[in-house]
Amino acid sequence: QVTLVESGGGLVQPGGSLRLTCAASGSISSILALAWHRQAPGKQQRELIAGVLSDGTTEYADSVRGRFTISRDNAKNTVYLQMNALKPEDTAVYYCAGGSGLPSIWGRGTQVTVSS
Repeated sequence: QVTLVESGGGLVQPGGSLRLTCAASGSISSILALAWHRQAPGKQQRELIAGVLSDGTTEYADSVRGRFTISRDNAKNTVYLQMNALKPEDTAVYYCAGGSGLPSIWGRGTQVTVSS
């Protein structure tokens, strides 16, 4: 079973950038869909914000489209989330997930805080 570990979170000022990394313990080439979700403070549910399929097709939530970019590097077994023009409402725990439909594997998350 592949495990996922996120890194790259931290404290950033509004308008700043961060790049999150999701490192897999094994090959991700057979994982159809890889995605980033986030859970904001006080919210019960996680929000799907970006996904990338094995053919490179990407999709984004309206809340992040144009600011965030997801990518996958199958050779390095890694998924990235480049986040630009960050806003205070982007503050959340960010999770990497993968699967063929609904996610079947999840990382433990990395905290992103956007504040001045």
